[in-house]
Amino acid sequence: MRQAGRYLPEFMEIRNKNPNFIELCLNPELTQKITLQPLKRFKLDAAIIFSDILLIPYGLNQKVEFKKNFGPFLGDLNLNEILKLDEVDFVKKIYPVYKAINLVSNNKLTKNKNTIGFIGAPWTLMVYMINKQSPKLKLDDNFFKDNFLINRILKILDKFLKIHVKNQIDNGAEVIQIFDSWAGLLNDKDLPNYIYIPTLSLVEFVKSLKIPVICFPKGIKNYKTYCEIVKPDAISIDYNVKAEEIRKNIDIPIQGGLDPKVLLTDKDCLKKEAKRYLDIFKDHPYIFNLGHGVLPETDPNMIDYLVKMVKDY
Repeated sequence: MRQAGRYLPEFMEIRNKNPNFIELCLNPELTQKITLQPLKRFKLDAAIIFSDILLIPYGLNQKVEFKKNFGPFLGDLNLNEILKLDEVDFVKKIYPVYKAINLVSNNKLTKNKNTIGFIGAPWTLMVYMINKQSPKLKLDDNFFKDNFLINRILKILDKFLKIHVKNQIDNGAEVIQIFDSWAGLLNDKDLPNYIYIPTLSLVEFVKSLKIPVICFPKGIKNYKTYCEIVKPDAISIDYNVKAEEIRKNIDIPIQGGLDPKVLLTDKDCLKKEAKRYLDIFKDHPYIFNLGHGVLPETDPNMIDYLVKMVKDY
């Protein structure tokens, strides 16, 4: 959950010297350094590669840039250009990501720890590619009007996400997490076409490579149905979910749940809230984590306190 990064002063130091975010993600040495920074500070059980889900549209020759205080901004979508793209060119363009995973997985700091690779889910990536920026709370009314475009993009993403997953695994990723950040934008009737079917295709592919896969469909209303259809090895829950219901309805391992904003309070409040999750899931396979990414203004000492508290539970 964005453990590498924004709240650590040593990350900010690198970031300030490297204002181009995409170039930073494509620098294997710096990517390795950033990925390992939290492991040097805290007793974490895994490293998640410092990267971004939008390296996929970037690899597909759509312009991607990150504007300060705005977030990602994507260029026009040229379907003909994307259709001409072959696998070799795509891999070449984002190859540094795989090199970084290789460096991380072979580093002495990750001995006896898993290296996690990740991708964005097809729906979330498509939202960015068509919308050209974060949709924030709702999609443009015209979003679904071009059915041909939507189906073509989903097909293209299925192909290239599988290539991306395979290359991450070949270079040492031992777990793949699928982030569906904008799953909560859809109505129930649209979930099969845009979430269940495309994500299931990727989950089955990762499993065929004998690697566990975690899914994070943020904002989705019914995690139980999602798990029954998509069948990930573990499910990551967001902080708006009723943890007791998840515990009752879902058999597979659960990850996450804690609201990152709790890290901005005090230690008593943090302990109480973290303990609530640990108590709920104490008789269930559970990976302690947050229900979304660490906020930039988080004090690293609070993370340290939280990690030790979880380890001592």
